[in-house]
Amino acid sequence: MFMSRLTVVAYTFGILCFLASCAFSVFYGYKVVSHDLPAEDQTGEKYNYHFVLVPEELDNDYWRLVEEGAKKAAEEHGVLLEYAGPRQANIDEHLKTIEMSMASKVDGIITQGLSDEQFTPLINRVVEKLPVITIDTDAANSDRMAYIGTDNYYSGFLAGKALIEDTNGQANVAIITGNYYANHQQQRVQGFRDAVESEEGITIITVEESEISRVRAAEKTYQILTDYPEVDAFYGTSALDAIGIAQVVDKFRKQNQVYIIGFDSLPETLKYISKGTIQATVVQEPYEMGYRSVTMMIDLIEGKKVSPVVHTDTRIMRAADLLKRKEDEWEAGR
Repeated sequence: MFMSRLTVVAYTFGILCFLASCAFSVFYGYKVVSHDLPAEDQTGEKYNYHFVLVPEELDNDYWRLVEEGAKKAAEEHGVLLEYAGPRQANIDEHLKTIEMSMASKVDGIITQGLSDEQFTPLINRVVEKLPVITIDTDAANSDRMAYIGTDNYYSGFLAGKALIEDTNGQANVAIITGNYYANHQQQRVQGFRDAVESEEGITIITVEESEISRVRAAEKTYQILTDYPEVDAFYGTSALDAIGIAQVVDKFRKQNQVYIIGFDSLPETLKYISKGTIQATVVQEPYEMGYRSVTMMIDLIEGKKVSPVVHTDTRIMRAADLLKRKEDEWEAGR
């Protein structure tokens, strides 16, 4: 009898544990999904519009700056802004987020443009129901309403001209690009190629893909230096590429043996410029892109005229420029 009661107690306890585990799993699963995909506002707060910003990847430092600018504009204009997309660059997850955003009946979608083959048909379908703005990377062949961001071909051309100037037109260059399929990465490579094409002393040895990962960029750099010992210059076309390149060069080569030019002004990039490992970087304006994309979307919805292409500022930053910027900030803070 005692054993029977003990069995019933143990059985009951097991059921309760199972139910508690299920409840936790459902709650946790909801939290994960709601982080990745757009959801209706649950706070009860009133807002004028509901937008979704779909980045290349959620946890990328560059895209966090875009998000920061977009959220600032959203706060100022009474907009509910959701930041949703793939945790790591993935075209299928990116497209899925756009489709689910459309299904959730948001007022507008702000998204990085992707390769024409998969991206354009979807955007054309979305635009029939709600406005779409591309940001950072255009999709010029689609029916998107407007684009705001870098002129990526021009920025690649600037990088090529900077390399020519800094190396006196003598370099064996390896290019590490974020990925092969993205329009903006292709344009940055092509602009660079066109800038150095007429320079007899510059040879592009190889082009490798980092998959938008500093770890992968570092792995590719090590392999390139092993396979092509003649390489004495690197061009990284995404925000994390130059950082990965610099990590390897810092460890295995002397600073004055390898020239590095990259993209963006992330804190780690600036650290390597100050140190002398990275010689130059192409500076974009991700915060401005994010901020202005929200105000442009509001203008579109309210029937105001919006330019179909808005290029944000792009420039080259070297150590001397960084030092001047720090001096200006110090003077402004006095």
